[in-house]
Amino acid sequence: MDQDTAKVLFREGAILLFLDVPEGTEFGIDYNSWRVGPQFRGVKMVPPGIHFIYYSACNKDGETSPRTGFFYNFKQREIVVRKWDSALEDIGESVVSPEDLQRYHDNTQEMDKFLGPYPYDNYKTWVSLSSYITDGLASRLSPEKGKIASVSEFISDKSTSQSRKENNEATGILNKSGTFTSEGPVSFQEAEDRLPDMKTTPGTSLRFSIIPKNKFPPGSSPSEITKHNIDSSYTLECILGTFCPENSNDILGEIQFSFICFLIGQVYDAFDQWKKLVHLLCSSEDALVKHTELYLNFITVLHFQVKEIPEDFFVDIVSQDNFLTSTLREFFTNIESGQADEILRKKGLKFRDHLTVKFKWDFTSVPDDDEPVVVSLVD
Repeated sequence: MDQDTAKVLFREGAILLFLDVPEGTEFGIDYNSWRVGPQFRGVKMVPPGIHFIYYSACNKDGETSPRTGFFYNFKQREIVVRKWDSALEDIGESVVSPEDLQRYHDNTQEMDKFLGPYPYDNYKTWVSLSSYITDGLASRLSPEKGKIASVSEFISDKSTSQSRKENNEATGILNKSGTFTSEGPVSFQEAEDRLPDMKTTPGTSLRFSIIPKNKFPPGSSPSEITKHNIDSSYTLECILGTFCPENSNDILGEIQFSFICFLIGQVYDAFDQWKKLVHLLCSSEDALVKHTELYLNFITVLHFQVKEIPEDFFVDIVSQDNFLTSTLREFFTNIESGQADEILRKKGLKFRDHLTVKFKWDFTSVPDDDEPVVVSLVD
């Protein structure tokens, strides 16, 4: 970072104070993470805008717990304070008083040596991955409690000794005299029935857009049903209708949000949502004409995401069931054969050629599953 940029960020950038964090804890912001040292107090010179902060507690053996994170929209020269709760092994819920916050503002010079500078060298990469995530969208998609956990939190229905005894009797574990029965091995279904009813802890689930199960409008004819099952434009319009009317790019923000939650936040459900939204846009042929600008931006979003994915990611996850190549093949076919705008067509096919050169993916040949089946008629 050059001196002029450093001076501007020092003067205008935000500060994240991450206090009382145990040494060895994994801490990260955006595309960078570190192990917390003895003098760590936070990060300075944070560029204003949306950022993703995450952390993992660490035990004495150096093993880290599942990752937890949150999005935050930093304001210019803002000081954000988070304190570690050793009992929870997580960020505490206590709110910093206005007096303490003012004290932090008054002592920024003294705190400077305990704050690490924001890794500005990767800032452009972060912007390319988060450009459509607004503060409102991040709040809408994040769990009600604000924290994004890589492992879901569950609670079980309350039970009493009497209810457990009745359940055991019903499933044959105990007889009415209170002694165990031994009637041979327990079936899988019986064992499953004895498990407690686990539910996701309220307020901890990501609130992604719900993709309608019905792919066609009510009252559709058989031919229309067939069309809507091939072309997902109707479903896409339903999703776009849930966002602000003046900003159709919010769906791109959700694609970026889910991608970051998976790639950095390590949330597998987010990867599933990313796949669904990418496939929805790629399989909507009529929408290419109606939403040209959206699709121009969509290609840019995919370009930067594919650029940042580790190479083994495709082998282990994305190529599973050939998801990305088959989805993009459909997308490029729609662009080439449909009524897409010429600018969109050129950009889409240029993106296709780029992927072909970089990953050796073949988007032109027809996969075996799509080959026509030859049926022989026997007299």
